[in-house]
Amino acid sequence: MATAEAGWSNWSGSVRAPATVARPTNEAALSALVREAAKVRAVGAGHSFMPLCQSDELIVSLDAMAGDLSIAPDRQTARIPAGWSIKRLTEALWQHGLALANQGDVNPQALAGAMATGTHGTGVDLGSLSTFARGFRLIGADGTARWCDAQENPDLFAAQRLSLGLFGIATEIEVAVVPAFHLVERIEKRRWDEIRESYDALAEQHRHIEFWIFPHAEHVILKRLTPCDPCDPPRSTSDVDESAFRRALDIAAFAPFLTPLLQRAMMKTRFDGERRGPAHSIFPSDRTIRFEEMEYELPRAAGLAALDAVIGWIRAGRLPVTFPFEYRTVAADDIWMSPMNAGPVAAISMHQYAKMPWADHFAGAEAIFRAHGGRPHWAKRHTLTRADVDALYPMAERYRAVRRAADPHGKFLNPHLEALFS
Repeated sequence: MATAEAGWSNWSGSVRAPATVARPTNEAALSALVREAAKVRAVGAGHSFMPLCQSDELIVSLDAMAGDLSIAPDRQTARIPAGWSIKRLTEALWQHGLALANQGDVNPQALAGAMATGTHGTGVDLGSLSTFARGFRLIGADGTARWCDAQENPDLFAAQRLSLGLFGIATEIEVAVVPAFHLVERIEKRRWDEIRESYDALAEQHRHIEFWIFPHAEHVILKRLTPCDPCDPPRSTSDVDESAFRRALDIAAFAPFLTPLLQRAMMKTRFDGERRGPAHSIFPSDRTIRFEEMEYELPRAAGLAALDAVIGWIRAGRLPVTFPFEYRTVAADDIWMSPMNAGPVAAISMHQYAKMPWADHFAGAEAIFRAHGGRPHWAKRHTLTRADVDALYPMAERYRAVRRAADPHGKFLNPHLEALFS
C-alpha cells in the first residue's frame, strides 16, 4: 500500500521536481513501485542542495514505512528502518541505553540519506555516519530484496556505504552503536587570529570541537562538546539564538553593502553559554533560517590556510556572504567515494541566505578550496565533472562497475548522476 502526491522540493527550495512522490507503507508496496518504474529516486528530508533526488518520474519516500528497531545481543549494532530520521533513531536508541558515537548539528535527515551522502559531525577520531554502517537490506532495480555486508555481497556493500542512491533503495540498515552518554556544550567567542594558531591543538584535546566565523568579522564562535556525568535534558533545543541573526540577514538581503558592518556589529554581542544533557539532545540544534550550502573536505593540514584564503578573497571584494563559515574535523575512512578516504580532513561549510544570490560566491570559493586539495561533500553545492571524479577518486570506475551490475538499465540514475556515474 502507498500514498502519492505530485511535486517535490528540497529544504532550501532551490531544487524542485515535478515527479510523483510515493510513500509506501511496507516493503511489498515499495518493491512493486520499484519494479514497475522506468526511473526512480529515493528521498529523505530534502537536505541535499545538489539535485541528487531530482526526477521527472517517480520519487519514493520511506517516511511512512513500517519497521522496528532491533538490537543485537552484544549491543554493539542495531538494525534500523532506513527511512527513520536521525532524531527518531537516536531517541529510540536512548530508550535502550544506546547512542550513535557522533552526529551532525541537525537531525531531521533520514538515516539512509545521511549515510548515502557521507554526512558527518566533528571530531578528529570520529568518522562520518557512513562509517557506522555494517549492512544494508536493499530493494534492487528488479524489485527484489537482498542483504549486503562485509561478508555477503561485499563489493555491493563497499559501494553502498556512500551510495548516492545508485544501487537500490535501502529499507533496513545495520549500524554500529555505543553505550548512551551525556555531553556538555560550551560556546564562547575567541579571536580569529588566536584560533587560527591554536585550533589544531584544541581539536586534539576535545572529543568534539568546531567554530563559526563571519568572513567580515575578527572573532569566531567556538563550540566544544565534552562527555559529562548523567543529567536531565537541556531546556534549549539550540546552541545559539537565531533571532538577531535573522534580522541582520533580512537587512543584508535588502542592502547587501551593509553585510560587513552587520557582521562586525553582531560579533560585538556576547557569545557564551552552556547546555548539557543526553548526547542526542546536545549534538543537534534548531536551524530554521533557510540557506544554500557548499562544503569542501580538505586535507586537515591545509584547512586553516584555505579558510584564511577564502576569507581574504571575500574581504578584498567586500562580497555580501552573509552566513558564517563552519569549520570541523573528520577522521579518515576507507569508503570508495568518501571525501575522507585519503586521510583526515578539515570540513569547511560555506552558506548563503536563501533570499540572496549564491552561485558566483560559491564558484569563487570552490576554486580556492580545489586549489588546496579539497573534495566536495556530495550533497552540498559543487561543480565536479566526470573527469574531476576520476581524478579525485581512484575507485570511481570500480564504483561504476558495481552500479552497472546492480542496475544495468540505469533505473536509479537521474541526469545529474548519469553525467558522473553512468
